Amino acid sequence: MNKNYGSKRLVVGAHYGMRDWLAQRVTGVLMALFTLAVLVQALWPWYRRDEAGNRLGEIVGYDKWAGIFAQQWMKVLTFVVILSLLYHAWVGMRDIWMDYVKPVGAKLALQVFTIVWLVGCAGWAIQVLWRL
Repeated sequence: MNKNYGSKRLVVGAHYGMRDWLAQRVTGVLMALFTLAVLVQALWPWYRRDEAGNRLGEIVGYDKWAGIFAQQWMKVLTFVVILSLLYHAWVGMRDIWMDYVKPVGAKLALQVFTIVWLVGCAGWAIQVLWRL
């Protein structure tokens, strides 16, 4: 006796969503490590002292930040982190729109707005980065 219960639906696979979940974790860790590296470069001299106990570090200002980001390898690393941040934000916002906005037209409009906003932020960030 062959009985079919329930409706038939297309199952997309056991790993559906795994790529986005993993991307969120990898980009989050990359951004955290980059933040720590920048903070260490910016604040390291503040923790060093001479024999008299005076701090050796200078005030963190534009010249210090420009010096950190002037090196080509730092610009490339920052560019990679910017791309990671954009993908991280896109996956998160897309999931929010897919889960909580029910009308298809509103969902599509919010996703398009999010993409346009993120591309604009990327252009601005790259412009700032390469202006240093």
